[in-house]
Formats: sequence, C-alpha cells, structure tokens
Amino acid sequence: MVKALKEVTGTRYVLPLREGGSLPGLVEADDLGMYVVKFIGAGQGRKTLVAEVIAGELGRALGLPVPELALVDFDAVIARGEPDQEVQELLKASGGLNLGMDFLPGSLGFDPLAFETSPGFAGRVLWFDALTGNVDRSWRNPNMVVWHGEPYLIDHGATLIFHHSWANADRFVGRAYDASDHVLLPSSPDLAAADAAFAPLVTEGLLRDVVGLVPDVWLEGEPGFASPEEVREAYVRHLAARVADRSWLPEVGR
Repeated sequence: MVKALKEVTGTRYVLPLREGGSLPGLVEADDLGMYVVKFIGAGQGRKTLVAEVIAGELGRALGLPVPELALVDFDAVIARGEPDQEVQELLKASGGLNLGMDFLPGSLGFDPLAFETSPGFAGRVLWFDALTGNVDRSWRNPNMVVWHGEPYLIDHGATLIFHHSWANADRFVGRAYDASDHVLLPSSPDLAAADAAFAPLVTEGLLRDVVGLVPDVWLEGEPGFASPEEVREAYVRHLAARVADRSWLPEVGR
C-alpha cells in the first residue's frame, strides 16, 4: 500500500553534502528528524525531485529498501545565516517544497567487495533499475549504503530520463537497459525470479498511486501539458507500457 509522503518543515540547515552533484544538504526538521534534502533550486531542477519520488516510492512499494521520503517545506530566509556563498544562493532559490530522504546516521557506502548480496536481492534491484532506466547504480557510483548491516538504495534522481524529452518518450518504452557496469552484476542477479515477482505487481493502479504522490507544484507548467494531472497520466502510460513490453530486460541471470 502506498502511503502519503510525510510533510515536515525544515528548521535548520546543518551541513552541505558535497558528494552529490546537486549539492544536497543535511536538514533538521520540525519533527526533530534529520533529512538529506535535494533542493528545488539546484541545477538539475524539479525533475530530479519528481524522479526521486516516483522511482523511490515505486521501489518501496515493491519491498525494496529505500529510506523514507518526505516533503520538506523550506523557508528561504534560513539562507541568511549560511556563510558559504554557493550554499546560500541554493537555499535562496529553494523556498517552498523540497525533497528529503530519511538520514541514516552511521551508514557506510556500499562496497560490493566487502558486502555480499544474494542473487535474489541483486535480481530485484537490477529489475527495478532496468524498469526505471537508472543510469547511476554502477560500481563507480553504486548509490547504495549499508546501515545496521542491511543495504539501502538511495539517490534516484537519474532515473526516468524519458521525462526530459516528452516528445520522444515513446522511443524509451522498449529501450534496452545496459547492465554491463551495474554494481550488483557480480552477485549473479536472478532476473527471472525478479521479473516473475515484480511484473504482476506494477499495475496501472500502483503506478497511479505512486505518481499521485508528486506535488502539483513540481508538475505545473510542463510544456505540452495542460495540467499536472495530464503529466501524471503520461508517467503512468509510459511506465505501464514499459512493464508490458519488457524487451528492456538485460540478458543476465536468465
């Protein structure tokens, strides 16, 4: 079951996380929680946040370990106390709704040589990445962390690349997924088992529920669409067609 995203208000900007190209930051919120926040004012723009919600919540709905996401309302006035000019400009441009991911204190970057994953888990992650077109789960940059001995999937802003060119989105429906440098390829992913388990679950109803979590403000004014609802339906149609096609499945573990 897809739950509504938690809504919190950012109360303190704690620390920039410079490992990410979009300069995410650690933010304390009014629920006393800490969140890794991607800001609407970053260079990648709102589509990164849309991809984070759709891919991340789809992954969670499928039972994959994705940290909880939240909508973080941020008052740009907080930028006044930030001494770093680059960060200050980012915060000034990010008043309103931003996207937060639950901070996992003490988590470690995933190292495939130090952390063993089963073929079943590897297959499920690979299937999910192939469906969403994730170009950023390589051994160079796995976008996975280990927390309390368990792997977690983070940073899905580089998924759903078709939405950067809606006029050409149909070309991506059957586009093959290149898994040649996927970080979990050495774990012998059982993609057949993953496909049998996941494909029946990704229904139009589930997709509609997941896409419905994206705030209107991140979808308004999209060229070629009259309303946020039209944009949502375009995401649903595309992903549903991709699930039905599945010629994009890599030829590994099958």
